[in-house]
Amino acid sequence: MTLFTLLLQESPEAARKGAAAAAEHTAAAGHAAGAEPFNAGDMILEHVLNSQSLEVPFVGHVQLPTLHLFGWDLPVTKHVVMMWIVALFLLAVGVLAARVHRQSPGRLGHLIEMAILFIRDEIALPNIGEHGARFVPYLLTTFLFILFCNLLGLVPYGSTATGNISVTAGLALMAFVMIQTAGVREYGLVKHLKHLVPGGVPLWLVPIMIVVEIFGMLAKPFALCIRLFANMTGGHVVILSLIGLIFIMKSLFVAPVSVGFALFINVLELLVAFIQAYIFTMLTSLFIGMSVHPH
Repeated sequence: MTLFTLLLQESPEAARKGAAAAAEHTAAAGHAAGAEPFNAGDMILEHVLNSQSLEVPFVGHVQLPTLHLFGWDLPVTKHVVMMWIVALFLLAVGVLAARVHRQSPGRLGHLIEMAILFIRDEIALPNIGEHGARFVPYLLTTFLFILFCNLLGLVPYGSTATGNISVTAGLALMAFVMIQTAGVREYGLVKHLKHLVPGGVPLWLVPIMIVVEIFGMLAKPFALCIRLFANMTGGHVVILSLIGLIFIMKSLFVAPVSVGFALFINVLELLVAFIQAYIFTMLTSLFIGMSVHPH
């Protein structure tokens, strides 16, 4: 007969005290052995949130520096490093494609040409109109940058920079600037601002319409920001949650199911990476077209 059974026979109060003591003893023994309980929330947040440490293969976590420029402290984070990698990759591909195209168009040159024609003929011209070709460089850069940021998060030791709302807010801010610049370039500043109020609106309704149109103008980039951030973060949270089930339930029967579903979601994430880059670019071109052709 165990000590716990004996305590149960003595009294309920003694039983409760004995159970508490046994729990404390077990926790103390586990802590002494160095075992810590698995926390799924901490595991998910560690992989999703931004940090100033970067995990490097065969090295481990490397602390990133903080830049001091003009009195400002600018910490270098893993998402900043991911964006630098994507920017350098796109720059290298662009230079290499231009060099190859001048000599003899190879596979890389044809691939870049396909991307340019796709952005021009399927996104810019249909949504913006005859002047859409002038926005192709910006739209192509936006599409490729978001696409490779999305894909880099699926690479081992990589991180999804577009899962950071500060990054998507920066992309949305650039889209907002391009949208307003397109309207000002087409009509001039004064006439562009006059388009906030449609013609034929009663005078008493003008102040309300101005407020509504300003909110609508700000809502467009806000929607771009939140949509990209939520979609890229949500997929990673689902994958990490499925993997975390193995450690939470501590059962070998759960592992094949969790890993299978995680692989399936991971394949879907490849598709989502392309879809989100396309949607962000397409909506940006659509909003530019609405600014150029307000009526």
